[in-house]
Amino acid sequence: MHLTDPQVRTKSSRMYPCDPVEVGGVINLDFDEQGRLIGIEVLAANSKLPEYLLKSSEHLDAGDA
Repeated sequence: MHLTDPQVRTKSSRMYPCDPVEVGGVINLDFDEQGRLIGIEVLAANSKLPEYLLKSSEHLDAGDA
């Protein structure tokens, strides 16, 4: 999930992995150089997110991210 303008390519400068035990899976938070949250990566999203959200999202291959 990108939280920036899709027309502007924002580079992630830091990734914070959330505790997999605490959140019940692997979730990574991406931050830009100013420390602003710019993206959320949910691994195995189909087992963590509601179906309506998955259907309405744009799916990227690992090489596209």
